[in-house]
Amino acid sequence: METPEGLLARLDALGIEARTVRHPPVFTVAESQALRPDLPGGHSKNLFLRPARGEGPFLLLVLEEERRASVNALVRAAGAPRSAFAEAEHLRAQLGVEPGSVTPFGLVNARPGAVRVVFDQGLMEGFEWVNFHPLTNTMTTAIRPADMLRFLRGLGHEPALLAVPEAG
Repeated sequence: METPEGLLARLDALGIEARTVRHPPVFTVAESQALRPDLPGGHSKNLFLRPARGEGPFLLLVLEEERRASVNALVRAAGAPRSAFAEAEHLRAQLGVEPGSVTPFGLVNARPGAVRVVFDQGLMEGFEWVNFHPLTNTMTTAIRPADMLRFLRGLGHEPALLAVPEAG
């Protein structure tokens, strides 16, 4: 499994500009909002789902932090099979992270095809920088959206952008 330092070194080796800030552990969007003066740009909440019946890959939904949407509606809009929240052991096995540290950077540890990543189009098109944990919730890394997508493609993953349906 990759380490945060190894991940950041990979980004640097690819010439991807990234800004990383260390901070106390954060487990919720509310906790992370206190860090905002040091972390400009878009912020996310990340949902890691498993197929309900074992068919298909795991699903990582990366949403703008304030986005309100039904998980079932998101899964349908993404064209994924019925899904449920994945257990911690799946998170560790697939992304190499602990609960509270879910991040698209975790795909550095995933076999291509094992996890499908779907980004909120508004997050990836609405900000110059987007912020994600670099495999641990004691750090946050800002990266340009296009660089995040390029990085994931270089790992063999094909990220998708989704116009997220609002809950209601």
